[in-house]
Amino acid sequence: MGNKTEYTRLSVTLCQELVSIPSLSGDEGDVAKALSAAMHANGFDRVDVDRYGNVVGRILGNRPGPCILLDGHMDTVPVPDPSVWSQDPFGGDVVGNKIYGRGTSDMKGALAAMVGAAAWFADEKGRDFAGQVCVAGVVHEEMFEGIAAREISAAIKPDFVVIGEASELNLKIGQRGRAEIVVETFGVPAHSANPEKGVNAVHKMNDLTRAIETIEAPEQDVLGKGICVLTDIKSTPYPGASVVPSGCRVTYDRRLLVGETPESVLAPINEMIGKLSESDPDFKAKAYFAKGKESCYTGKDIAGERFFPGWLYGEDEPFVSGVLDGLKQAGLTPEISHYAFCTNGSHYAGEAGIRTLGYGPSRENLAHTIDEHVEIEQLEKATLGYKAIIEALLKTD
Repeated sequence: MGNKTEYTRLSVTLCQELVSIPSLSGDEGDVAKALSAAMHANGFDRVDVDRYGNVVGRILGNRPGPCILLDGHMDTVPVPDPSVWSQDPFGGDVVGNKIYGRGTSDMKGALAAMVGAAAWFADEKGRDFAGQVCVAGVVHEEMFEGIAAREISAAIKPDFVVIGEASELNLKIGQRGRAEIVVETFGVPAHSANPEKGVNAVHKMNDLTRAIETIEAPEQDVLGKGICVLTDIKSTPYPGASVVPSGCRVTYDRRLLVGETPESVLAPINEMIGKLSESDPDFKAKAYFAKGKESCYTGKDIAGERFFPGWLYGEDEPFVSGVLDGLKQAGLTPEISHYAFCTNGSHYAGEAGIRTLGYGPSRENLAHTIDEHVEIEQLEKATLGYKAIIEALLKTD
């Protein structure tokens, strides 16, 4: 039977291995192979790869019980200029007490610790437990929070989910969601020497964006404001030359609160469009959610509307308090808070209503940065923490 040192060492070495393999969204295949091999080598009972390329390893107890899913994504954002890093972004090098490289914090470190924790738990229990423990390496999370996760939850139907995004080993019980709202205005093209013969779509967009700025953002006590920020604008034709633009398109980043729906989010914008249309017969516009489509390393396409719900649980929920107690009994000192960004929890908790928590090593503000790193102590404690969470959730009704 292995001990703590063996499995925390596994978390560290597996983190280094995964970081050494570049894995942009849609190109996670080599990391998926390495993750699958690590699961097979460390006693997972089965390892499956679905049509999108998600890797799901399972450890099965010797009697029926709840299914615990530990969720970590395999994809990373790019490294535009490796020369500005002090360490090789794909070296997985240890300098002092830190492992450097793209994905160490977001979130190959957490994924490695999940594998170490699950293997440690299974070894210690000798498979004598009720239920199953699953670890998922998820694709395309950086592009679509929660879309690939739908395939996983449909396949294994988890009772509880633990999101491994960085939390400094604190317990996260919610997050704001995210939507990308596209607003278009439509004009009439004309030669710029005779602008009065056309309808300038950019001018109409100016009117609309000013109106949208007056919409009061909803607010909730814990998650804060459902802010709406204009992030992109483009006219048609682009680039324009001697022509009154016939179209204009803007994108808003909207942070979602619990309970908001696609209909409720678009309603105030559509109300502004209606008011402007009533006062200006030349005003024409529409609003909708952006849709994305990307290719997976398996050759399949993944697509979805960019509306990812928020979610939040109370501190007094039995599964929350049980996990908190379990972490403290393991000698850890977590605080309860919520994520400031979007995660795969948008699907598990926000869409599917599965009881979900967040817990991961490292700091949130290290994600996507130059010299991204994770402290080895954080990885070791995360391995211990995930094991404690597994034990606590398997006791929860």
